[in-house]
Amino acid sequence: MTKAAAAHHSSKIVAVIRLSRWREHVPFTIPLTIVGGLLAVEPEAAQVDWRIFSVLAANVLAMSFAFMLNNIEDAPDDALDVHKRGQNVISSGLLSRREGILLTIATFIAALALYAASGALALVIGGVTLALCYLYSAHPFRFKARPFSDVVSHALMLSGLLIAAGYFTYGRDPREVWLVIAAASLFSAYGQFYNQVVDYEVDKEAGLKNTAVLLGKGPTSILGHLSIAVALLCMLAAILQGLFPVWLGTILVIGVVTTIIFPWEFDMRGNLAQEGGNVQRPGLIIANLLALIWLAANMGWITIL
Repeated sequence: MTKAAAAHHSSKIVAVIRLSRWREHVPFTIPLTIVGGLLAVEPEAAQVDWRIFSVLAANVLAMSFAFMLNNIEDAPDDALDVHKRGQNVISSGLLSRREGILLTIATFIAALALYAASGALALVIGGVTLALCYLYSAHPFRFKARPFSDVVSHALMLSGLLIAAGYFTYGRDPREVWLVIAAASLFSAYGQFYNQVVDYEVDKEAGLKNTAVLLGKGPTSILGHLSIAVALLCMLAAILQGLFPVWLGTILVIGVVTTIIFPWEFDMRGNLAQEGGNVQRPGLIIANLLALIWLAANMGWITIL
């Protein structure tokens, strides 16, 4: 293989990885999936098995499918913007539309197979997740560009259904766990409201008809804060129901105090934070820390005194 061919091959691999936009979804997919599985086995004092990694991989691939399809569908519009064109590997020509579609189909099939390996209920929830991922971006459905469906589909496919897939891999009767699923969905809804408020002027000028453009910037901001408030209430209720190990509270308190002492300047998208956006990144760091320590303790890799 010549140096030119090797460089071309290497650039294609990098483009495929960039197409998945894994940095944007893996940080929240990991804790949501793991916590879902652990919530199912914790009441029985049981351990998770290999299926936690199977459903986790399925969720990661499902989110990759969502972002890959979004890049493909948005490529014509992104090509008109210098900044977006550089971020979208389809618009920039690093991958052709045909290559992107083939990779997206392969990712869809792999995700579906891993959901099937995780169990019947995980397959059902995973199927719904993948369907929403398609409807969110694909023409002519484009839930992302329709009022209210943009927020609901975003909240479910990027949070609620991820934790549900983890739970139903092991459990059958969620009961109070619905509080956690609701909280995760509402946190995700806040993220959508936040992004729409930040992008309000640009989206309005572009002629988009999402929830923020319909309701206005002020009401959308209020809905975002309301989502956070209700999500926190749901999590408090879940904690009071004893769904989480008590020792996790110590890690949570340390994380919250650290976030207060050392505030972050940027939100998840790398923009200067607005209206609470500075808690997004540290919040995800804390969530991953809690989930991974809890998983390690459950599997006997570490001992909590």
